[in-house]
Amino acid sequence: MNRTRWVVGGALAVVLVGGGTALAVATAGDDDRPLTGTDLDRATRAALEHTGGGRVIETEVGDDGAAYGVEIRLPDGSVVEVSLDERFDVIGEEADDDGGSEREDGPADD
Repeated sequence: MNRTRWVVGGALAVVLVGGGTALAVATAGDDDRPLTGTDLDRATRAALEHTGGGRVIETEVGDDGAAYGVEIRLPDGSVVEVSLDERFDVIGEEADDDGGSEREDGPADD
């Protein structure tokens, strides 16, 4: 009887630890949620100020190690992704090779 409890208890512990690890890994990455509300307004303003204009075509919470990501289609048609930290300060910019999404998450600002 005691041996059965140990085996069942050990198996349960492995499942719980494994499930917790899977949950931690799943939540550690980018979550691909678009920005909304005040966060959207602040990120849009910071990113457009950085690029000198353009049109926001996509935003994300937690993008590639940044707190926020904002994709902008520039007046010349190219697309850049501006990375922002949790204070909405620009921490990087890179060309978006896939041409960006056609979905717009933010206001137009040409």
